[in-house]
Amino acid sequence: MTATVNVGLGARSYDILIDNGLLDRAHECIAPLLGPRPAIIITDEEVAKTQLTRLTASLGKECHTIILPSGEASKSWRQLERLMDELLDLGVERKDKLIALGGGVIGDLVGFAASILKRGCDFIQVPTTLLAQVDSSVGGKTAINVRAGKNLVGSFHQPVRVVIDPSVLDTLPDRQMRAGYAEVVKYGLINDPAFFDWCEANARSVLARDPAALSYAIEHSVRAKAAIVAADERETDDVRALLNLGHTFGHALEADTGFSDILFHGEAVAAGIALAYGFSAKSGRCAPDASARVNAHLQAIGLPSTLEAAHVKAHGKALVAHMLHDKKMSGGTLPFILARGIGQSYVDRTVNLDEIAAFLDGAAA
Repeated sequence: MTATVNVGLGARSYDILIDNGLLDRAHECIAPLLGPRPAIIITDEEVAKTQLTRLTASLGKECHTIILPSGEASKSWRQLERLMDELLDLGVERKDKLIALGGGVIGDLVGFAASILKRGCDFIQVPTTLLAQVDSSVGGKTAINVRAGKNLVGSFHQPVRVVIDPSVLDTLPDRQMRAGYAEVVKYGLINDPAFFDWCEANARSVLARDPAALSYAIEHSVRAKAAIVAADERETDDVRALLNLGHTFGHALEADTGFSDILFHGEAVAAGIALAYGFSAKSGRCAPDASARVNAHLQAIGLPSTLEAAHVKAHGKALVAHMLHDKKMSGGTLPFILARGIGQSYVDRTVNLDEIAAFLDGAAA
């Protein structure tokens, strides 16, 4: 049975559909939104090998496809320019709806392109990684990476629909599944300790792609994020900021490893969550056993929880220097998402960056 989660944003509200086999029913859940013109699908080389034919065959209409290189490097000025030129060559009109078929990189890039193409056109998210299904496809954050750091050029641009088919994860490499799981367990650690309990008991089933466990994890995560986005769409309050748990540390780790396959985004988030809890414990904000419990869970399922496991060798000051490019900097202050316990995350604007640097040096020792 198809689950429907609505993201309540007034005129920008949209539905997230979740069900096995939705990709093969695109004529029902996607085609009616497209109008009479050919569908325009943007994907990457790896997803094109496994999922593109499923989508084009099920849409039941003519399709134009644009296939971009796989990997984080595609979130760049170069690939954005290429994508825009190809879309304009196809004669895209403002009423057309672009289809983003892929993981977070494709979703972010296509969403940003849609937000600026002819001053804005609509797009549909069809996420094909666990991370994209539970996090990046929902909420309207779109961006590319630039020399100064990750996601520093972008916009808020909500999709008109998100279509989540867990069956596409059957072809996802195990490492990518684990990376995506980091964004699942994050929801328990933000404000839902009962869900963290569930994750401890069921993580292996989720990663093994057990249909019931996987569907529950996705739907629960999507409902949690939809509620947060509806309450604070543009992160002007401290509600949506909680979704950045692990990300301030994590983005610095990604920068140190060159935004490469050395460290996937979800792996960086996992290590970042462990560091956020570790710093919280070290500074007396939460009990040490909470940090130990988070570390134990991440390690048990093969996610990095230390700088060494994340292949990061930089000293603390270098990592803090990466953090200074964080888009959340305000008045020279960088807010951190820290924790008072399991499921008790909060925004802390009192953190001294020298303390962070010293903590990271200690964590690397």
